[in-house]
Amino acid sequence: MSTNPNNPGDSAWVVDRAREIGFAIVGIAGTSPSIYRDELCQWLDAGKQGTMQWMLEHGEKRADPVAVLEGAQCAIMVADLYATRADNIDPLIEPGQGRIARYARGKDYHTVMKKRLIGLAKELQARFPDDSFRVFVDTAPVMEHELAQRAGIGWTGKHTLTINPKIGSYFALGGILSTRAFTPPADQQPITDHCGSCTRCIDACPTDAITPYSVDARKCISYLTIEHREPIDERLHEAIGDWIYGCDICQEVCPHNSPRTAAQLPAEGRSINDAYKPIRDRFDLLEVINWTEDDRREAFIGSAMKRAKLEMMQRNAMIVRKNQSAD
Repeated sequence: MSTNPNNPGDSAWVVDRAREIGFAIVGIAGTSPSIYRDELCQWLDAGKQGTMQWMLEHGEKRADPVAVLEGAQCAIMVADLYATRADNIDPLIEPGQGRIARYARGKDYHTVMKKRLIGLAKELQARFPDDSFRVFVDTAPVMEHELAQRAGIGWTGKHTLTINPKIGSYFALGGILSTRAFTPPADQQPITDHCGSCTRCIDACPTDAITPYSVDARKCISYLTIEHREPIDERLHEAIGDWIYGCDICQEVCPHNSPRTAAQLPAEGRSINDAYKPIRDRFDLLEVINWTEDDRREAFIGSAMKRAKLEMMQRNAMIVRKNQSAD
């Protein structure tokens, strides 16, 4: 354990270093147990995690960062911008094509973020050899959105995603748990909930998956097309529309992602990492339906979409094709 855990110079160094390696926002969060533990338990008890069994298995641990890294004093939280407000209007999808969620259009954010975070963790370990550090990017049972809120990155919106008033919500989260107690940067301020009475994300969700500050994964198009490996309830097929992988509807309708807001509130020089520049934003449906496993692997090289198995992508493509033929 560190002998001088609160040196302001050390804290400034780690924040500046994270910014130097390209993260759009950096903040420091405390590691006290989650204030949403009861809500998490109720959500899991109701089965709203769907078939994501790992969430149930690690439910208790997820509510306490110290259970993930013994002695953790803080979390260095970072955000990587994968799209901007200016990207919030998509070209029309032609018949025979299926749409891809924005986060998956470029390279896999898990890999892109983790490489830099691991590099930063190695620098931290060399600088503070008596301390321990653990990197996470969707790979550890931690409440990333709550930690992001504590770190001043944004507030948790009614759709359960983190929103920053200057850059919207098109960003991925990651971090490093640390047994060294770094202090927040001088410019870090808590961001209060700006959702107010707005219910656009709730009203726009075609499957009614969203209630204020909660999402029922069993109805969520992102979950259904990415995580759910079984046949999708036919009652939800039409609502899937032309989404073959993921869904951005709740983010597209959010006022904080409005291109008009982008003109009014520039992102202060924050830009998308080149790795996230879109490689593709759609798939040809017949092509996917006729894929072999080798075709799927080739199409998903370096992509977060490799999480979806061949039969899932073909299932999704057939649903979208049926939806388009019914129009």
